[in-house]
Amino acid sequence: MTEDNLEDLLTNPGAADIGCASRFGGDVVVLGAGGKMGPTLVRRLERAIEAAGVKHKVIPVTRAVADLMDPKAVEALPDAPNVIFMAGRKFGSSGQEHLTWATNTWTAGLAAYRYRGARTVVFSTGNVYPLVEVQSGGATETTAVAPVGEYAQSALARERVYEYFAETYQTPTVLFRLNYAVDLRYGVLLDIGGKVYRGEAVDVTNGYANVIWQGDANSYCIRALDLCETPARALNVTGPETASVRAIAHRFGEIFGRPVEITGEEASTALLNNSSLCHRLLGAPEVGLERMIEIQADWIATGGRLLGKPTKFEKRDGKF
Repeated sequence: MTEDNLEDLLTNPGAADIGCASRFGGDVVVLGAGGKMGPTLVRRLERAIEAAGVKHKVIPVTRAVADLMDPKAVEALPDAPNVIFMAGRKFGSSGQEHLTWATNTWTAGLAAYRYRGARTVVFSTGNVYPLVEVQSGGATETTAVAPVGEYAQSALARERVYEYFAETYQTPTVLFRLNYAVDLRYGVLLDIGGKVYRGEAVDVTNGYANVIWQGDANSYCIRALDLCETPARALNVTGPETASVRAIAHRFGEIFGRPVEITGEEASTALLNNSSLCHRLLGAPEVGLERMIEIQADWIATGGRLLGKPTKFEKRDGKF
């Protein structure tokens, strides 16, 4: 698979995306569009709007366009009835906690005030939940939040800021609790498969995780605009499987024809996200775990371009 093929897969809208785009009623502003997921989401939005035959624009806002920490820059952004808020900071938080908190909360407050009343999908994370028993099937939207570490705490603070604006200004909102998107150039499967391919040990102490094809995550994000409401609605977004790190490693070993070295023993708990509500409302993901593993293995073996940004899903102490 070439990178062009990958980009097409991630950005090709389905019929449901196109139907949602036909109901936008105006432009879509994507705040923080320059991150790992933002560019493919923006392109999928553009393609969905074009296929729907409407004239709305997608307005991506990156650091090069506006500093979302600057109130004047945020106030000068164009109006839009639809907003996707993706700005945030995770890695490098340890030792720079003040910057992480400012990035995840100050920017949220500025954006929420600027676009008060607009339908808003706010990117969040399953890290707002505690570690749960593996056999539980994962935290649901009704599980009491208990974030571990300052990154996760600041992510919850971002949610609370948006909940305030949803209540105070009647801003229809979805809190989009995502983990972990797979893009081939980064993701949990690359982290595991890359170690197998290089002959490195795979630590299974944090033995289970959730993954979702980034194209499916993009689609859910677009269609979540239809689910925005007040008070703000939380929505867990990931694949249906409680995926075993050990089993994934051995599957990569089979594909590569290489031995697999395992270290550690699985803990009884993990950071797991139950996305059954999302699947009930928006349908099951189109790309399953086995297919993701197969194309990830091909990407690794053929030397596909990597972003060099490990997920650090193995972390259990919340220090990123």
